[in-house]
Parts: sequence; C-alpha cells; structure tokens
Amino acid sequence: MTIQQLFYAITITESGSMNRAAETLYITQPSLTKAIKELENELGFSIFVRSGKGMLLTPEGREFIIYAKQVSQQYEILKDRFIGSAERKRRFGISTQHYSFAIKAFTEFVKDFDLAKYEFAFRETMTRDVIDDVGSMKSDIGILFISEYNRKVIEKKLRDNDLHFTPLIDCKACVYITKTHPLADREEITMEDLEPYPCLTFEQGDGDPIYYAEEILAEKEYPRRIKVIDRGTGLNLMNELNGYTLCSGIICDDVNGQQYKMIRFKGDGDDAVMHIGYITKNNIELGSLTEGYIAEVKKILKIT
Repeated sequence: MTIQQLFYAITITESGSMNRAAETLYITQPSLTKAIKELENELGFSIFVRSGKGMLLTPEGREFIIYAKQVSQQYEILKDRFIGSAERKRRFGISTQHYSFAIKAFTEFVKDFDLAKYEFAFRETMTRDVIDDVGSMKSDIGILFISEYNRKVIEKKLRDNDLHFTPLIDCKACVYITKTHPLADREEITMEDLEPYPCLTFEQGDGDPIYYAEEILAEKEYPRRIKVIDRGTGLNLMNELNGYTLCSGIICDDVNGQQYKMIRFKGDGDDAVMHIGYITKNNIELGSLTEGYIAEVKKILKIT
C-alpha cells in the first residue's frame, strides 16, 4: 500500500467517476484501474463498486477512505512542516441544499486563498446527495435543515452514514416572492393567500420521499406546484408566473438579486420552523478549511 494509491482512492471517491479521477490525476484510466485493483487485492476487499451513478464505496471501502483521508492529511502536514516550498493543492468540498448564504460564505472563504494551490468544490444539490456526499467523504461538510416533520427520517439517514448534525440557527418560515407580486404589500401571508399561485420547489429525484424536500411545509397539499432543479430556473419562474417558495428568510441579495422580498409566513407551531445546521463525519477532527468555512457561515448568519 502506497501514499499514491491512497490519493488515487480518495480522488475517485471525491469525483465519483473513474474517468474524472483519471483526468484530475493526469493519468490514464487503465493505469488508475490497475493501481486500485492492486490495492484492493492487497486489502482483500473491494473499495468501490461500479453503478449507474458512477463509482460508489462499498461498506468496507467507506471505512477505508475515512482512514485513508486521515493518513493523507497527516502526509500533507508533514510536507508543510518539512518540505515547505513544495507546490501542492489542498482539496475541500461543500455539499448544500440551495441556500444563498452558503454561496456568499463560500465566496468570502475563497477570497482568503491562493487558488493556484487549492482545489475547492461547491455542490448545490439534492438533500439525499448532501448526506451521501459527506457520508462518503466526497465533501467535507454539508448544510441542510431539519424540521419537526422530517426529523426522524433525516436523523436516521445521518446515523446510517455516521454523520453528526450541528445546529446553527432556527428560522421561522418566510414567503419568498418578487417585489411586484400581488401579495408583496402584505405584512404576513397565510397558506390560503398562496393558493392561487404556483409553489416552486427543488426536485429531489425519483422515489425520494417528501421528507427530503428542501422547503418547509413541503408535506402540505399545494394546488399548483412546480419542481425545478436549479436556482436560476426557480427565480425566472418566480418572475414570470408570480410563483413563490417557502424559505428560511435568510437571503443574500447579491447572490439572488434585488428584485425579491421576504414576507412573514403565518403558520402553526413548530411545523413552520427550520433548524438549519451543518453535517460532518463523526469522530473526525475538523480540518482548518472546514473550520474556516464554518466561520464565514456564522458571519453571514450573524452567529457569535
């Protein structure tokens, strides 16, 4: 077993594809496949299994990658300490539900680094992928919310992936609409007020239960609902169709634009509260990059 083989396995985990990993590593795919096969033969088990979604970790592979990353991090520390002039790239990945504050924190975080020496990944994606990315250590940290409605399902999924949820802030639901929306002059909006307008939600993939929805109160019945994949499409439909979404109320105008506003949603009890936080791997010390990003998130959220 060599450090190079560990780097290869980690890169495949982070990219999710043998082809993309080979491109990142500047080697041929057959060479990468051979190196991983030799490593698996030495270990006596398969690290990866090929699927329609790419290269997935086996249960043994998931545990192996945890330790491989620890060894890799220690190796980088040794290089920093004793080979200070060596050029290298440190990698850091974030997976998150669609939050503009997460993007804003990321941009502020990146400004502090020399991009010639760092390779970052920001993945705004589906809830299940947020959890799977951090569980497989493809990403170092994930950001999502828990509500009283989805708590049992999300917490079980986190336990299954050996993840810990750290709360950041509790938010009461707000209605996010354009400043020209017919309801834009209201001080608060009820579910009945919203019935004539399309509710915009982020798609969570085939077969995913409502518990993985990114929007609070997604379990309610909506006469009109439009599912979208990306932020830009959602904002365009909001403009063109007087659509709305129920959100945390934490919006960064320099990310989404100035033509939108939030209005307090009048709902019942804890069902309309979003507990937003971040997820990390259990029993793994947070790296300096992870801590730096969390610090930027807290600045945006005004958490002391």
